[in-house]
Amino acid sequence: MKTYQIICFLVACVSFQNCGFYSFTGADTGTAETFQVNFFQNNAALIEPGLDIDFTNALQDLIQNQTKLSLVNSGGDLIYEGEIVEYRVSPTTAIAGDRAAQNRLTISVNVRFFNTTKEEADFEQRFSFFFDYEGADPLNSAQIDIAVAEIFERITQDIFNASLANW
Repeated sequence: MKTYQIICFLVACVSFQNCGFYSFTGADTGTAETFQVNFFQNNAALIEPGLDIDFTNALQDLIQNQTKLSLVNSGGDLIYEGEIVEYRVSPTTAIAGDRAAQNRLTISVNVRFFNTTKEEADFEQRFSFFFDYEGADPLNSAQIDIAVAEIFERITQDIFNASLANW
C-alpha cells in the first residue's frame, strides 16, 4: 500500500511540474518576455473623446492580466499598434414613422501585431464588435461607458486570441 501512495505522489508531482508550460488562457508567448502597446489613434469619422486612450489601456490591461509578460514603452518582444477606424451608430430595426426600434454602436480597430521572436506570427487585421440599444433612448455618457466597455472587452479578447492563443 505504501508503494502505491509513493507512485501516486510522484505522478502527481510530475504532472503539476509539467503544467508550467501551459496557461489557463491558452497564451503562447514563446520566448517573449515583454510587450508594448503603442497608442491607438482614433481615425474614425465620428470621434468619441477619450476612446483612443481607453482602448490602448484596455488592451494593455488584458495582456498584463492574462500573461506574465512585462509591459514596456519601447523595444518590446511583442508589439501591438494600429488605429480605431470606425465608431458608428446605425439603426438595426425600424418601426413606423421612420424611427429606429433598436440602434447599434459599432467600433472597429485595425491592428498590426509584430512578434520579434517569431516573425511568422506577425499580422495586420481589422477587429470589430457592436452593442445594441433601444432606439428611443439616445446614448448618454453612462450608456456609452457600458457599451464601449463591452465592445472593448470583446475586441481586446479577439486580438489576444489572434496574437497569443494557442488553441
